[in-house]
Amino acid sequence: MKPIKVEKTLTINKPAEELYRFWHDFENLPHFMKHLKAVKVYDAKRSHWVTSGPLNGTVEWDAEIIDDRENEFIAWRSLEGADVNNAGSIQFQPSSGKRGTVVKVATAYNPPGGAIGDTLAKLFGEAPEQQLGDDLRRFKMLMETGEIATTEGQSKGRD
Repeated sequence: MKPIKVEKTLTINKPAEELYRFWHDFENLPHFMKHLKAVKVYDAKRSHWVTSGPLNGTVEWDAEIIDDRENEFIAWRSLEGADVNNAGSIQFQPSSGKRGTVVKVATAYNPPGGAIGDTLAKLFGEAPEQQLGDDLRRFKMLMETGEIATTEGQSKGRD
């Protein structure tokens, strides 16, 4: 099966250094990535990731940073034995006119084949493109305002 690849770009009104520093501490990612339950950083290169899985389960893997350019770029990939093989990168580039930073996130993952694969492919949310876009918008809100606006727990209008 071909890997599922997703890319999203968004401008955030903060300096690249601040965004890079926050993202580089992978333990911060569950604060704005809905599907991500936990990330445990082992050392400067390696970490352990836990996400929501099918049937209220979890999917886990160890990952390593494979490229790291301070305030510019971070790339990572899962290590052998991962429940779902995956890789990703994030790029931080000052926007024109000094109006924040253009943030580009790219991910790719290989869902296992068959019916189980279809179920596991939903691990990252609705459509992978939608989930990554939502995560990136929550990152923008958190970095620009210090909080994530939500409608969770609010009434949905007339009953």
